[in-house]
Amino acid sequence: MRTTRVTVAALVAAAALALTACGGETAKTGGVTQLSGQDRTKAATVLDRPFDKPEIVLTDTTGKPWNLREQTKGKPTLIYFGYTNCPDVCPLTMSNIAVAKRALPQADRDNLQVVFVTTDPERDTPESLGSWLKSQDPAFTGLTGDFATIQTAARALGIGIEAPKKEADGSVVSMHGAQVVAFSPKTDEGYVLYGEGTTVDDYTKDLPKLVKGENP
Repeated sequence: MRTTRVTVAALVAAAALALTACGGETAKTGGVTQLSGQDRTKAATVLDRPFDKPEIVLTDTTGKPWNLREQTKGKPTLIYFGYTNCPDVCPLTMSNIAVAKRALPQADRDNLQVVFVTTDPERDTPESLGSWLKSQDPAFTGLTGDFATIQTAARALGIGIEAPKKEADGSVVSMHGAQVVAFSPKTDEGYVLYGEGTTVDDYTKDLPKLVKGENP
């Protein structure tokens, strides 16, 4: 059984999961740290005290306001914070979820909400975000907006993100926690975490349970 259990207190007390610079670097900052005691062979981390879903309103890829809590209420939901210019971790994560989602029955596919919240809102406009997500899965929801609001929402889920920074070579790097948070359709709480090493097979095995609000 590919599941481990940790406490939210341990998650938050550590101050945050290690931030990832897409491109393979990591940084220890005031964001989220690695889960102490987590079995690295486990895909799913089941929390004994789930996260409340952030109550935020951002902008979707059509340019309309999108209330995260209201518009995912009662639906199985996966939330990920990343950015479209990421060369590796973000597109791989979304691709893995998209492939696994296609293995679900049609009714479950229609019900599952996959939400990608940009950590680089200055460059990720609704239009560019929508175009990027369309290549992954047209049904995925992309959200952008004020960086401070996005950062607050991420921190409420134990995920650290930093404002994008321009490097000496002119490239822009967005440091962010690379965790996917799964919310139960029964409680609307975030009760399972997945790290960046989660594979297509892991998601394929777990999604049928997640859409029902069961422990993977």
